[in-house]
Amino acid sequence: METPRTVGVEEELLLIDPETRTISPRSTQVIRAHEDRTGTPMAASDELDQELFLHQVETRTDPSASLDDIEAQLVAGRRTAGTAAEASGLAVVASGIVPMGGAEPQVSPNDRYRNMVDTFGETARTGQTCGCHVHVAIDSPAEGVGVIDRITPWLPVLVAIAANSPYFEGRDTNYASWRSQAWTRWPSAGATEAFGSVESYEETSRLLKMTGAARDDGMLYYDARLSKGQPTVEVRVLDVCTDLADTVLCAALVRGLAQTAADAWAASEPLDRWRAEILRASSWRAAHVGLAGTLVHPLLRELRPAREVVDALVQHVRPALEASGDLDRVVEGAERVLRAGGATRQRAAYERTGAVEGVVDDLITRTDSTWR
Repeated sequence: METPRTVGVEEELLLIDPETRTISPRSTQVIRAHEDRTGTPMAASDELDQELFLHQVETRTDPSASLDDIEAQLVAGRRTAGTAAEASGLAVVASGIVPMGGAEPQVSPNDRYRNMVDTFGETARTGQTCGCHVHVAIDSPAEGVGVIDRITPWLPVLVAIAANSPYFEGRDTNYASWRSQAWTRWPSAGATEAFGSVESYEETSRLLKMTGAARDDGMLYYDARLSKGQPTVEVRVLDVCTDLADTVLCAALVRGLAQTAADAWAASEPLDRWRAEILRASSWRAAHVGLAGTLVHPLLRELRPAREVVDALVQHVRPALEASGDLDRVVEGAERVLRAGGATRQRAAYERTGAVEGVVDDLITRTDSTWR
């Protein structure tokens, strides 16, 4: 078995008041209390970062070629966040968007974040999204662009697999992933047509920044992008998953896609080109139905049952999964999410309790169980 590419994962989590089930804008207090207890963190999973809003915290892993190690780091990161939140009378919740309405979100005390809200107004204020970002190592920017161009048609399948945000502002949105729809409000967000070269990627990025659609490289919210300052491709389409086994499944699939694409790029295989309109429609459909309907099949370019499309993804990356030792984990994980993914579990909680408050209680319990 060859040494797999390293991966790293970032998770955005909500801070929830367990009494009211609404967001609590106390990330500054939570992070300060954590730092006072721990001193200078040594591992990434020991750190907590602020996000755009004060009701969010971010955790991350160090890069690793071992998915078992990534899972252990994700558990440690949630333990760091959960313990710090608990000390402040709060709970952390892994959900793609804020399920319950409540007070107006408050912006973190950061000049960049404040400028984003001042510039983008309601687009920034009404997001309240929590994503999971997966980084995969690349050998060069040219390889990275080759990877991005080839994985893009498959990313909507990952949207469906990770869908975990059906409730927003106390109501069912009729989407499996409302986060992904709210995210498209950002003018630089979404699927990209094939760039073809690093020069084309950089020129597109320059023009987006020139128009004001992105204030800096960090706001180039492509579904998959070259990381600034890191030799990775970053995939940004995933809802944060409540169950960490789903997160690791997505990380394995992202790595499999990246390796498969890198091999195709190295062999100068021709690109399967897609128009942006169809890519957007494919992502919209995945966000709408999740794994409970039909999805766009990236090879057949027609609607097929979700199970068939997920199976096609697994077969597409099967050689890479076998080489990295991930195949059994992915086959088992794909079957698990097809039975019941994040959105399905949230709706099941609503059916049991008859209230979105019950959904939040279930999210608190299930997120809590991932780190205790």
